[in-house]
Amino acid sequence: MLVLCAPLARSAEPNALDSSPAIFSVLAAINMAGYDAELNSPSSHPLRAALRKHLATKQIPSLLELKRFYRDHKSESDTRTLSRYISYALCVEGPPNFNFRMMKNNLPPSVVQLEEFTPLLKAFHREAGLDALYKQAQPAYEQVMAAYQEPVARAVLESNGYFRNPTSGYNDRRFQIYVDLLGAPNQVHSHTYQADSFVVVTPSPEPMVDDIRHAYLQYLTGPLVLRHRETIDTKKGLLDFAQPAPLLSEIYKLDFLMLLEKSLIRAVEARMVTGAGASARRQQMVDQALGEGFILTPYFAEALTAYEKQEQSLRFYFAELLNGINLKKEDKRLETVKFATEPAFRRAKSAPAPKPEEPTGIEKLLTDAEALYEGKQLPASREKFLEVLNQTDNLTMHAKAYYGLARLAIRENNPELGERLFQKTLELSPDPVTKAWSLVYLGRLADLAGEPGQAAQQYKSALAVEGASDKARETAGKGLKGEFRKKNKE
Repeated sequence: MLVLCAPLARSAEPNALDSSPAIFSVLAAINMAGYDAELNSPSSHPLRAALRKHLATKQIPSLLELKRFYRDHKSESDTRTLSRYISYALCVEGPPNFNFRMMKNNLPPSVVQLEEFTPLLKAFHREAGLDALYKQAQPAYEQVMAAYQEPVARAVLESNGYFRNPTSGYNDRRFQIYVDLLGAPNQVHSHTYQADSFVVVTPSPEPMVDDIRHAYLQYLTGPLVLRHRETIDTKKGLLDFAQPAPLLSEIYKLDFLMLLEKSLIRAVEARMVTGAGASARRQQMVDQALGEGFILTPYFAEALTAYEKQEQSLRFYFAELLNGINLKKEDKRLETVKFATEPAFRRAKSAPAPKPEEPTGIEKLLTDAEALYEGKQLPASREKFLEVLNQTDNLTMHAKAYYGLARLAIRENNPELGERLFQKTLELSPDPVTKAWSLVYLGRLADLAGEPGQAAQQYKSALAVEGASDKARETAGKGLKGEFRKKNKE
């Protein structure tokens, strides 16, 4: 049974930091269906592994069909997959019904495509007993939310202060922050549906307050931009200057309203910097935004200094900001701009890499097993891999052990056993490198068996693994070209 400690009572308030039973259920379902992104990251919350371990012991009839659905509806990346399922969770009512909260024609297309997920989720929620597990998990959520509470409240207060809003935004709109402990760490997902704005944060070493502030500023700014659409359209000619920016998303190159809004937000973020060295830091943030393609950030950063010296709120002063955009002046400013080609964090000088720690425990067993394998001490290597299976319940470590045993079987001329063990590896939670190489080996085995179609499928799957090693990709590419079939014939 999943037991963390006794649940705490808590009431949810508008604009509050909270957990979501719908997000919990959806993320629990996809975790069991095949979502393994960064499962063993040190930043992942322990609740995720504990929940998966607990649910792995239960008989859940709907799980097989759930796995098929997840496999058939995965996005190109794990981040996009998570965002898609979070979006779905935000669009449905809480358990047990999971009915959509809005008309179908108001749903994002990516959510509509998951419509058939609903009956599977309802069955899984019931069979897995997620209502009880969600209640037991509340202390874990409480602990994380406690770390966010004060810095988020301060960020919201400072943002309202800069905008000179007497309250948090607008009476007819909602800004809601949810904590999700079952997704890959260090992510912030922002979604807006009609009048509701949501931010979902996943586990991280430190609260991701800057990202939440950014989303809140967007929540404050959005209505201002929409209200002045006609005036903004008269400045649309500036959009041409953003087209060459390599780092700028295509959506901003197509939608001037969004480009102007984001340029304003980046300028506000810069102007809100205080303390020692604030002036240099502000300019650095403005230059960075411009380098990324947000071409109006320099103008807004300058114009906001005048706003700060008068008494109107930004809601009423915004028209003044827009009317102050001089197309000829901005043309001159932007005609010589040099856009960045790499994100700022990549251009920064890297710190020296820390000295790797000596492996201990299960990691040492795996390291020793690999060393024995490379030294062709196969019986001793097998013993070490089997020892890993006996000493831990960690599925990723099991996957590495089975991957080692599979290669031993191949080296001992037992391809049938090797194939079964590689398949077993993929059924667990292999890290990207192990997963990709297992698929490459299965492709090689299919080539040897005279099954080129099956081999090609395995090689393609290996190439699609995000985080696969360069060598695995290179080998899979050769396999797709049929190079191994040629060698077999020779």
